[in-house]
Amino acid sequence: MLSIIIIAKNEEEFLPRLLKSIKAQDYDDYEIILSDAKSTDSTRDIAKSYGCKIVDGGLPSIGRNNGAKVAKGELLLFLDADVKMPEHFLKNTVAEFKKRNLATGTPLYKPITDKTIDKVLYDTYNIWAVATQHFYPHSAGFCIFSRKDVFNNLNGFDEDLLMAEDHDYVNRGKKYGKFRILKKSNILVDVRRLDKEGRFILAKKYLQGALHRTFKGEMHKPPFEYELHGGVEITKEIKKRDKKRDKKKFSK
Repeated sequence: MLSIIIIAKNEEEFLPRLLKSIKAQDYDDYEIILSDAKSTDSTRDIAKSYGCKIVDGGLPSIGRNNGAKVAKGELLLFLDADVKMPEHFLKNTVAEFKKRNLATGTPLYKPITDKTIDKVLYDTYNIWAVATQHFYPHSAGFCIFSRKDVFNNLNGFDEDLLMAEDHDYVNRGKKYGKFRILKKSNILVDVRRLDKEGRFILAKKYLQGALHRTFKGEMHKPPFEYELHGGVEITKEIKKRDKKRDKKKFSK
């Protein structure tokens, strides 16, 4: 069985599109788990109407981990609520994942847009991801396939990382098997973050992040401001995290 784990917070606008695309697939051996981070809109009601199992979420790593902990499938698919599956996506990608005997994997990304600049940006990222897949895997958290046993061996996503925890996950996962880019079908990605932050500003941040991870290691404290899942500002979350650490330190 495939367990589809969707993280969400106030996603009533985009979640129906994703769920409809899942229900339209020519593949039915799956369950859907919505990991909801205290939505105040109709996100949970929408999920219930589609028969989703609902668990409490939080920040991205926490949400994915909580969903995976109750998953029944031997194969996990982590998604964000604003992506969309094209026809035959599950049939093609699951078959390819199993045929290639992978531990983790991700498809190529295709933006839901008519803008040439967005297509160029995603094509550039796809080229980078393909080029580095054998030795330094990269996978955006909005679409990651993973065997359940790999998730268990890794103890899930690193909840201490507030950025690039998705790339860190698949990079650590290569210890337990191959990571590869799946080429049979693309995942369709919304460009709302590009619209909100600006194309070149966001591209610059991602480039800074990639250089930081390559030469300095994982970003426990990213060198720039970044908005997390659910509109949470990363600086505020770092302050909360460090405050909790200080309390634990002084209580010992």
